[in-house]
Amino acid sequence: MKIAHEAPLAIFDLVQEVTDYDYFLVHLFEENEKYLQKALESVKKNRHTILDNSIFELGHSFDADRFATWVERLKPTEYIIPDVLEDAENTVSKVKHWVETYDQIPGRTIGVVQGKSYEEIIWCYKEIAPLVDKIAFSFDYSCLLPKQPSLHMATIECEYMWGRVDLLHSLDFAGIIDRNKPHHLLGCFLPQEFEQYRALTWIDTLDTSNPVVHGINNIRYESHGLYTKVKTKLIDYMDADLDVVQGIDIMYNIKKFREFACG
Repeated sequence: MKIAHEAPLAIFDLVQEVTDYDYFLVHLFEENEKYLQKALESVKKNRHTILDNSIFELGHSFDADRFATWVERLKPTEYIIPDVLEDAENTVSKVKHWVETYDQIPGRTIGVVQGKSYEEIIWCYKEIAPLVDKIAFSFDYSCLLPKQPSLHMATIECEYMWGRVDLLHSLDFAGIIDRNKPHHLLGCFLPQEFEQYRALTWIDTLDTSNPVVHGINNIRYESHGLYTKVKTKLIDYMDADLDVVQGIDIMYNIKKFREFACG
């Protein structure tokens, strides 16, 4: 698995040195000129780049026409087609519209699987898989939570983590996953989740700011990982000045994260 960690501008270059590719949020291009320049520099250096439609940060996807304009300007290696949170039908509609309307835009397409249930997720997967170059799974589908809290789970973050682990392995076991197509994992609740995917060679990339955000808050990963998650989003720290201790904690977490994911 190739790993990317979003990071504040103050340590962007340091984090870039210890990650496999760069991941950018499109809405920040219109808010932060320094952030945009980092993205343009990344492409100029021939770094593998993925451009996200910012749905997690905005609560809705970036406008398709504006997103297409930014894809054409940046020319990322891959980009995530606008989708609709937990709405399989409208996500499929948006993917179909995109491939019909913007088929001349350079870069490999990533379609995100959405749905409110396992059945909707499976349907969405089957609909978009033939249309895109890569398929992505989110970390926080509501259907990942059991109807009744599990007595053996320590926190809700653990519920979500094991929910996605079960989802991906179940889809693979059922033959639904197209193993000939690369997949992407969007974010995470807990870093130790990725220990469970080492044998899944169809997972190509993952992105998460988890080790960075926890390092900013001076929380170091334990040997097992974490049981809870800081709720603050990375974008809230984008222009923050960080001290030496925060930097050390961030780099420690990044190293530990790679151990979880890659062994």
